Amino acid sequence: MTYAITQTCCNDATCVAVCPVNCIHPTPEEPDFGTTEMLYIDPKACIDCGACADACPVDAVFPADRLTGRLREYEAINAEYYADRTPAPALASPTFHTWGAPSFPRSLPADFAPLRIAVVGTGPAGMYAAEDLLLHTAAEVTLIDRLPVAGGLLRYGVAPDHPATKGAGETLGRFHSHPRVRMRLGVEIGKDVTVEELAAHHDAVIYAVGAPADRRLGIPGEDLPGSVPASSVVSWYNAHPETGADAVRLSAGRVVVVGNGNVALDVARVLVMDPDGLAGTDIADHALAALRENRVREVVLLGRRGPEHAAYTASELLALKHLPGVDLVLDDRDPRTGAAVDAAAAGEKAALLRDVARETVDWTRGPARDRRRIVLRFHSAPVEALGTDAVRAVRVTEEGSPSGTEIGAELLVRAIGYRGVPLPGLPFDEATGTVPHEAGRVAGLPGGYVVGWIKRGPTGGIGANRACAEETVGTLLADAVAGALPAPKGTAKEFRRLARSRSRHLVDARGLAAIDRTERARGREAGRPLVKLATVPELVAAARGGRWRRQD
Repeated sequence: MTYAITQTCCNDATCVAVCPVNCIHPTPEEPDFGTTEMLYIDPKACIDCGACADACPVDAVFPADRLTGRLREYEAINAEYYADRTPAPALASPTFHTWGAPSFPRSLPADFAPLRIAVVGTGPAGMYAAEDLLLHTAAEVTLIDRLPVAGGLLRYGVAPDHPATKGAGETLGRFHSHPRVRMRLGVEIGKDVTVEELAAHHDAVIYAVGAPADRRLGIPGEDLPGSVPASSVVSWYNAHPETGADAVRLSAGRVVVVGNGNVALDVARVLVMDPDGLAGTDIADHALAALRENRVREVVLLGRRGPEHAAYTASELLALKHLPGVDLVLDDRDPRTGAAVDAAAAGEKAALLRDVARETVDWTRGPARDRRRIVLRFHSAPVEALGTDAVRAVRVTEEGSPSGTEIGAELLVRAIGYRGVPLPGLPFDEATGTVPHEAGRVAGLPGGYVVGWIKRGPTGGIGANRACAEETVGTLLADAVAGALPAPKGTAKEFRRLARSRSRHLVDARGLAAIDRTERARGREAGRPLVKLATVPELVAAARGGRWRRQD
């Protein structure tokens, strides 16, 4: 028997580190690490020890003979990765593979005074950096977030029907109560506290502020009511406190989603799946109620290029193919679409669509009322959002038609990527939407560092942040040893007083634990894992042990 890695793989390589026989690839040292969609277990080398399954933060590793339903495909997917690869020669070693010389690139001399480091952002990038510092040094870490609750994209960016992926938040969240961690939630840098003030109270500051803005389509009608960015939809169904319950208005009918990356697939799946399938998740109450009341019948995913260039991962597409009660359809009006699927070799992304039903969709007709479906339409780009007071249709390109074709829809979702925004006090590259840096060191700002999407751009999933954080923390510690960090002028207590005087919503570790208890208690009452508090006043009231009542 062997183990197999499945859909929820986060690529953070925790499993690689514990494997005694080096049967999981690509490893962080290999050139294709970070470019493959997931990690893979070699069935010929696996010794069935289960160490990888125990270590996986997102429960993605299972014995192959216990895979059921849609997960059974992953046994073959893992094996296919090794079909054309020559295994390394076996070595006479207790661990069957060569260990490198001991290396401690992220440690400080024994007599080095503990550093006081602030991490701005409590999503995966910031928490991987904090984990690295806490495990390898005696540093004291101040975790800062502009929201009064921690988690970032793990809390507000992962689809509610992916609870295993959300489990990575619990793995990283164990550091929230670490004895060398101070939490200052509800503090916005650039508004409550300046970059200069933050630096004056810490030896170094790591910015993990992500890429919160959406890319725009640049088409007429883009700003009509009914045209929304994907981030708004994701925040809406995840109960983000800055996204109101009425941010997304649904009507029974059709939704057009521009883009075919994983976020686009998440939005499509959540909008069209049976609401009963979401009732046992942490989806926002208002979103679940809206999905029950206004059943979306059809979601159209627009891809500018062909299926061979689709941005989604194979695992997310496979999930769509097995969505209960939902048909997956390939619009093959453009002959290039079917040709690409038929010509694709086994293992290529387009080949996954070979068994998907094809249809020359008649867009002059509305969606059927007796079924729900997701339509993949490639070689098609939006030209204009049509409507007077709100979106009523989207005009898209079509091969052989100079004027394109209209797809009737009352909701247009833009899912074409994210973009970083400037943070007052930090340099910013408008062309890339990132902070200029060298191996994580902010250009022209001694003691300032970046990690995650604000460092490398909005690419890579949860696990990509581990290697990204390792590089940044390594640079920071090298600067510390070289004496390049400016000495802080203020103390930790002084920063706490400063934050408390500036922020009306300051939450510490005790407050965060109180929020978690409140949400889980609400979940028990509703028969769900938890029910999120959906507004800042509710979160702050829970953190302070009170009960906030909405004033009508």
